[in-house]
Amino acid sequence: MTFDVTTRNHGHVGEIHFSAPPHNFASSGMLCALADAIDVMDADIDTRCILLTAEGKVFCGGANLAGADEVQGAEGMNEIALFYQNAARIMKRKKPMIAVVQGAAIGAGLGLALAADFRIASPAARFSANFVKLGFHPGFAITHTLPRIVGTQKASWMMLSGNRIKAEEAFEWGLADRVAPAESLEADALAMAEEIACNAPLALVAIRSTLTGDLPAKVVEAMEHEHAEQTALKGTADYAEGVAAVFERRAANFTGR
Repeated sequence: MTFDVTTRNHGHVGEIHFSAPPHNFASSGMLCALADAIDVMDADIDTRCILLTAEGKVFCGGANLAGADEVQGAEGMNEIALFYQNAARIMKRKKPMIAVVQGAAIGAGLGLALAADFRIASPAARFSANFVKLGFHPGFAITHTLPRIVGTQKASWMMLSGNRIKAEEAFEWGLADRVAPAESLEADALAMAEEIACNAPLALVAIRSTLTGDLPAKVVEAMEHEHAEQTALKGTADYAEGVAAVFERRAANFTGR
């Protein structure tokens, strides 16, 4: 799967833009490139806030399941482990980050959006932890980050139903911090980032460190558990059926095997 990650500066705001058309499926390679870009901005004294933006109508449609080498057997699980190592790098950053969610943030895409400190969404945004519809277990530390943001009850509903949450409901839940019209989303996101970036850089890093606390360690612990559960479920008939149903755009026929 081909992808592209680019960066640019808007004064004290650094933008990281990713593209993997048509659905911006995430791979370990793309997450590594995102983490590398974040590391550069973490080291840049002039960058005080990071914007994470995506190309096209979809923010991130989930993890890349199209490549057989990424979904088959032990090699597939090793790829997922590498995926999570890079996800952990993103979450260990020092500087605040805002995800600009212009469309669907599904599965691992939801995890990527949750990795940011804040989320601004367009009315077309949708958020879903759809793993259960694949016969799979949530990953990307979603079992830790989602309850932390929306509370245990709402997070449990999202993970056990797999339902999509629309932008306005996401705002009511605190999953989206702001909702902006599609035509002004980028400008509103930059203005939001500048509200942070106008402040003292050392204080921003110190305060964020206090607020996040042991979150980096907790997400690594969560991903280790999630990976073990995913490994157990990956060989089941229900997982094979769930993946096939998604690609064939039909309802899955799960059997509990």
